[in-house]
Amino acid sequence: MTTALSRRSDRRISPVFVGIAAVTAVTGWATWTGFAAQPGVAVFLFVTAAWIVSLCLHEYAHARTALHSGDISVGAKGYLTLNPLKYTHALLSIVLPVLFVIMGGIGLPGGAVFIERGRIRGRWRHSLISAAGPLTNVLFAAVCTAPFWLDALDGVPADFRYALAFLALLQVTAALLNFLPVPGLDGYGVLEPWLPYGVKRQVEPFAPFGLLFVFALLWLPAVNSAFFDVVDAALRGLGIGDVETYCGQTLYRFWESTPDFCSVSP
Repeated sequence: MTTALSRRSDRRISPVFVGIAAVTAVTGWATWTGFAAQPGVAVFLFVTAAWIVSLCLHEYAHARTALHSGDISVGAKGYLTLNPLKYTHALLSIVLPVLFVIMGGIGLPGGAVFIERGRIRGRWRHSLISAAGPLTNVLFAAVCTAPFWLDALDGVPADFRYALAFLALLQVTAALLNFLPVPGLDGYGVLEPWLPYGVKRQVEPFAPFGLLFVFALLWLPAVNSAFFDVVDAALRGLGIGDVETYCGQTLYRFWESTPDFCSVSP
């Protein structure tokens, strides 16, 4: 009985996550209705809270898939509660991704939940565990862009539309970065089970530096331009234009001046 109760508590949704989701709902309502005196503040809080929700869901997807693949330890570690404070690296999982959104408007892949890979049998299961996180970002992007590609924007206030567009940009960049086959990122985790043992041993020391390597490359103008060309193409395929994402990011950065054509709220 005690074990059963413990397992239920291990999977109970954390009040921390409920609080973040509540902030997302309230600020989303304020953005939709124009209730906030400063619409940029409402957009900032809405997008930031929704981004943290997506980070929690990303890590939850890894943990939940691992649980069903044989790693029963994820529950005791608190990974199934959606509590971001339970992650292996809370700084990498939450703080740095939020700072990157504030500074540069890019969806930084989050830090980790620790999966005991020795408990899992089968290469396909290992690959699926790694893919589950970025696939969550893809799903989140599809939900954010649904009003655009379903041509259902009638009645959607411009501020809210811009906020969704910027949030979709974050999800698309996070998915693309995570799926890169670079050691330390989920894309490499998908491929790793299929690589020869010798290759894995040679690559393993570089895993802690994979994300730094990617962002160093993104500082190169040619690489940065090519990457965001892919992002823009993906967003256009989902019905979102450059104006929506630009205005969304501009409203998000409420401490800077907003162009007149983006300032639609009184």
